[in-house]
Amino acid sequence: MQAERQTLPGVLRAAAKEYATREAIVDGDLSLTYGELHEQVRRTAAALIGLGLGKDDRVCLWAPNSWRWEVLALAVTYAGGTLVPVNTRYTGPEAVDMVARTRAKVVAVADGFLGRRQYDELAAAAEAEDHELPNVLLLPYDASTAGGEGIVPWEGLDWSAAAVDEATVERRADEVTPDDVADILFTSGTSGRSKGARSAHRQVVSVAAAWRECGQVTAADRYLVVNPFFHSFGYKCGIVVGLLAGATVAPQAVFDVTETFRLVEKERISVLPGAPAIHQAMLESPERKKHDLSSLRLAVTGAATVPVALVERMQSEMGFDTVLTAYGLTEAVVATMCRPGDEDTRVANTCGRAAAGLEVRIAKPGGNEPPPADEEGEILLRGENVMLDYLDDPEATAEAIDEDGWLHTGDVGRLDQDGYLRITDRLKDVFIVGGFNVYPAEVEQALARLDGVLESAVVGVPDHRLGEVGHAFVVRRVGADLDEDAVLAHARERLANFKVPRGVTFVDDLPRNPSGKVLKRELRSS
Repeated sequence: MQAERQTLPGVLRAAAKEYATREAIVDGDLSLTYGELHEQVRRTAAALIGLGLGKDDRVCLWAPNSWRWEVLALAVTYAGGTLVPVNTRYTGPEAVDMVARTRAKVVAVADGFLGRRQYDELAAAAEAEDHELPNVLLLPYDASTAGGEGIVPWEGLDWSAAAVDEATVERRADEVTPDDVADILFTSGTSGRSKGARSAHRQVVSVAAAWRECGQVTAADRYLVVNPFFHSFGYKCGIVVGLLAGATVAPQAVFDVTETFRLVEKERISVLPGAPAIHQAMLESPERKKHDLSSLRLAVTGAATVPVALVERMQSEMGFDTVLTAYGLTEAVVATMCRPGDEDTRVANTCGRAAAGLEVRIAKPGGNEPPPADEEGEILLRGENVMLDYLDDPEATAEAIDEDGWLHTGDVGRLDQDGYLRITDRLKDVFIVGGFNVYPAEVEQALARLDGVLESAVVGVPDHRLGEVGHAFVVRRVGADLDEDAVLAHARERLANFKVPRGVTFVDDLPRNPSGKVLKRELRSS
C-alpha cells in the first residue's frame, strides 16, 4: 500500500478524489458528498491550527455521533494532531482526567447532550482538581453555554480558520506519516485506572481495511453507525471503513429502536453492526413490522454471547443476508472475525478467525506455553496492528506485551481445528453492558469512597436487554446506616451510567480463597 494511503489524510484525499460526488454522510437534513466532506475537514483543520494546535498535539472530543464528530476527528489528524475520543457517558471528573493525562490543547464538547450541561461539569471538575482547561470548542446540541475566554463556539471556527491559509493546512496533512500516532483510546484495566492505547495511522487504516474486506463493504452500501464514535467499533470500523469503501455513513447519536427503524427505511440502510442487545431490541419491538427493512444486508455483532437463535432470527425476520461475529479490543481493534458463508452455528459459537494480519494463539495464563491439549487458555495476539503502547505507562505496556510481541488479552478461550476462536471466560473479570466494557475494580474503587462501605465486589450478571449488568456485593462498616439507594446514588455521581450497578446485595463478608482473593465466581452464582 502506498504510504499516503496509510494515513487518514491520505485516505480522505483518495476518497474525495474517487467518490467526489457520492454521499459521504447523511445526518438528519444534512448531507455531505465526499468532496464536501474534504472541504469541511480542511476548513476545520485550519481552525484548529488557528487555535494553536501543533503537530502531535492532542484534541479530546467529548460528543455523540454526528457529522460534526466525523469532520472534527478527521480534521484533527489532517492538521497533524492526535485524536482522543471521550465516552459521552463520562462524568465531568472522568472527562477532565482524560484532558489532563493527555495534556490536550483543545477539548471539544457537545453541551446539552442527554439533558446534561457538559461544559459546566467540565469546568467544575477542572476547578476542583485545580486543572486549567485548554481552549474549549463547543459543538451545538441543546444547551447554550455563554461564550467567554477560551470558549469557541462551532459557528466561530471560521474566524479561527481565516488566519490560516490553505497551503499551511495541506502542508500539515503532507507531513503526517504512517507511523505517526493517530489516536489514543482509553480502556480501563484491572487496577481500575484507565490506560490510553496509542495507535498509528497505518494501524487505523489497516484494521479498517480488514473489517471492510470481511464485510465486503462497497460504495453501494449505506452504513448506519449506532456504535459510538468514541469506541473503535464506531470510529475505526465505522467512519474509516466508510472512507475506504466510499460508503455513506449515517450516524445515530443514541440508540432508539423506533428511530433506528425509521432511518433504515428512509435511508435504505444496508450495513447495521451493533451489540447483540441492539439486534435483540429490534427483533422484540412491535414497531419492526411497520417499517420496510428490506435494504439490510450485513450485521456484525459480538461483545457478548450470541445465541444461534438470534443469528437465525436476524436473517429470517430482519432480512440480513449476512450476520458475522467478531472479537476485538481497544489494544488491537479487530482480532478475529467470521467470514461471509460461515454456518450460523459457527457465527454464534465463535468469534471468527484471525483478521487484520494478526496471529492468534492460546497459552497458559501469564506465559507463552500452550495449555494441555483440548484445554482453554489465555488469548494472545501478535501482529503489526497491536497498539504501539499505553500512554505514559511503560510498566503496563510491558505487562501487556511480552518480549516476543504477544499481547496478553486477559481473555480465556480456545481455537478449533480451523482456527476459529471461542471465548469462554475473562481473566480480568470484565463484563460487558450493552457493548461497553465495565471493569469491576474501577467501580469498586468508586464505592470505596462512600462512607459506610468497608469493601465491595462487583460482578456482571445476565440481563435480557443488555447482555450483562453490574451487581455490587457490599460489606458495610459496623454501625453504618447504608441502603441500596445510597450506594447507587453515590455510583451515579462518579461513574458513567453503564458502569453503575443495577443492584446491591449487602453481605457480612466476601467469599475468598486461601490467598485472600475474592471468589467472584461464587458471587455470580449466589
